[in-house]
Amino acid sequence: RGTLARGDALVAGTVSGRVRAMFDENGQQVKSAGPATPVLVMGWDDVPAAGDMFEVVKNEKVARQKASDASDAVRAEELVVPTSTERLEGLLEQLRTADHSELNVILRADAHGSLEAIRDAVVKIGREDAKVSIIQGTVGAITANDVMLAEASDAVIYGFNVRPDSAARKAAKDQGIEIRAFTIIYELLDDLEALLVGQLAPEEVEAFLGVAEVRATFRAPRYGTIAGSYVTEGEINRNARARLVRDGVIIYDGRIGSLRRFKDDVPTVSNGFECGIGLENFRDIKEGDTIESYQVREVART
Repeated sequence: RGTLARGDALVAGTVSGRVRAMFDENGQQVKSAGPATPVLVMGWDDVPAAGDMFEVVKNEKVARQKASDASDAVRAEELVVPTSTERLEGLLEQLRTADHSELNVILRADAHGSLEAIRDAVVKIGREDAKVSIIQGTVGAITANDVMLAEASDAVIYGFNVRPDSAARKAAKDQGIEIRAFTIIYELLDDLEALLVGQLAPEEVEAFLGVAEVRATFRAPRYGTIAGSYVTEGEINRNARARLVRDGVIIYDGRIGSLRRFKDDVPTVSNGFECGIGLENFRDIKEGDTIESYQVREVART
């Protein structure tokens, strides 16, 4: 409805912006677009969530205020997650009376589209004698609150293309909560179905080694983009696998191409030391990213 023009102030959910340029389906720049006209809009402050409706408002100040109000509403909704055993008593009572063949799942995904796709697929997995109950499904990194809820509800945490933050890792280790993370949807669904029916193949167990915070980036002719990093937990291992995480979302999963201390190649760098890290066949490293070092081994499921 209406016409979108260059210079218009926009808001979509928690994201605002101003139309700085528009391009039609042929890549040609246009000054305006009418109803049912597909265009690529340049000028958003961030990427809006898939499916969000946008509206044109009076000016950028109004757009930013509307986006801020929407963000506050989202944060308020997230705070509804219980933070103590007392607040979870009602949920516990419901779970005690539930069918014993029901598998409780807490689901985290990188985007709303992924979350809804997994939700829809999980509905088809359930059977009369074995059902999956998603007691919470949200977007973003796995948190300590998720671990608390999993412990209280006897649930398994599934993550799609997201990682637990450091507090969640510690809480999961302390409470013995299992976090199962995947980057391919069908593998997540296959694992969930296998867990549900009790036909589990040998499990790939991930051993967390350490994490480093990217504090600067620079280019090296031989290695490409190098992340000037500071190890904040454990150690970074040259021969282990590595993943790059940005705002809780996995951007890269592969191997370390180079690990250096000053001018020396080194096998490991421990907590509290700086180092330069190069990732194999990956250059999109930014300040503020984190690089996790980990190993994977197969063990029989019990």
